Amino acid sequence: MKSGYTIEAQKKHSAAKVFRAITDVYGDEGVKQTSRQDSFATPVERAERLLKGRAEGGDKQALFLLGQLYYYEGRYEEAERVFDSIKDSDPRALFQLAVMYYDGLGTAMDQPRAVDYMRRVVQWNSPEAGSIRYTALYHIGIAYLEGYGVQQSNTEAESYWLLAADEGNPKACVKAQSSLGMFYSRPETQDLKRAFFWHSEACGNGSLESQGALGIMYLYGQGIQQDPKAAIECLKEAAKRGNVYAQAHLAAYYHHRKLYSRAAALAKRISNYDDIAAIARVTDCLPEYVIKGVAIALFYYARCLELGKGVPQSKEKAWQYFTKAAQLNPEVCQDLQRDIIFSRM
Repeated sequence: MKSGYTIEAQKKHSAAKVFRAITDVYGDEGVKQTSRQDSFATPVERAERLLKGRAEGGDKQALFLLGQLYYYEGRYEEAERVFDSIKDSDPRALFQLAVMYYDGLGTAMDQPRAVDYMRRVVQWNSPEAGSIRYTALYHIGIAYLEGYGVQQSNTEAESYWLLAADEGNPKACVKAQSSLGMFYSRPETQDLKRAFFWHSEACGNGSLESQGALGIMYLYGQGIQQDPKAAIECLKEAAKRGNVYAQAHLAAYYHHRKLYSRAAALAKRISNYDDIAAIARVTDCLPEYVIKGVAIALFYYARCLELGKGVPQSKEKAWQYFTKAAQLNPEVCQDLQRDIIFSRM
């Protein structure tokens, strides 16, 4: 059974943003049929023809949108040529080039150059940079955290993310705000009160990842006074929006409350998710937490099967699900196994 999240859906969503931008600037000129020839052309072909014509007439916005169209259609070499031709006059093109060099899309991976381009976006002294400056700061922070293109430094990562987060400004980088919440939850940089603050800011600005994190922090009293009611409200809403980690913790909560049928049904549904990368892209949640969520669900469903709680007992099936959980995330399973040993599950 598929999870319902697909890479194709993400591609369509991204391409749709380009078509909306084209429509915002040129009305329906780029998508409507204007001739018999157009009736045989795809929307992408019609949009490409419009943008090329406009670009040849000196329309810089059309040239950038053409690059975006190529990018989201996976035509990376063409996108690189377009963006490279305008990178010195358009910070958006410079940013897109940085992303392409960072990930090696249509060109050789060159992370030092990618970071350099991101820095140039940050230093762009023009209103044209807009919110892209915040996003560039966020990506430089990632580079420092991971040591990609620069020497690894938690301090530098934190510094850049704080700039990108801009004290919770909703027009700043919400991903940076959420990342700070995660950063302050890590053992080596732990400060749970600051983690709660940044997850609260990010959640208020729409972050699904942080909404789930807040639910867990309320549930266990991490960085804030324990509040089961607020926890379940956050977890249910985040789960409804597709946060797999929140869904798994909700299943665990049901299990501990002895609502076994509800726990088993939810855990089984999560256990069937099989495209982790696509789920992460669609929900904009970190893949590692999607994996943890599925592993938790697999373990709890296995426990339900083992004990016959909420489902017919089957130790054979339980073993299969325990094994899948251990293969997916051994650390999660070790922690949950300890809960069984100490009678906490």
